[in-house]
Amino acid sequence: MTTLQVKLDLPDNLAKEATSLGLLEPKALIALLRDAVRNRRLARLAEARSKIASAGIPPLTMEEIEAEIETDRAERRTKHAD
Repeated sequence: MTTLQVKLDLPDNLAKEATSLGLLEPKALIALLRDAVRNRRLARLAEARSKIASAGIPPLTMEEIEAEIETDRAERRTKHAD
C-alpha cells in the first residue's frame, strides 16, 4: 500500500457538499479513483477498438488469441529461466 497526502483547493460550496456526502473520506476517495481509472481504461480500449476497426484489421480467432498467449507465456518462462 502506498500512502499519499493530497491537498485540494475546492470552492467552498463543493467542499461542504462533498464533506456532507462523505466523499472526502478515504474509502470514498479510493472508490472514486478506482471508478476513474476503470473509466479511463475503458475509454482507451474503445479508442483502440475504433482504430483497429477503421484500419480494417480483422478480429483474431480464439485459436489465434490462444496461440499469442502461449507464445507470450513461453517467452516469459524463457526469460525467467535465464
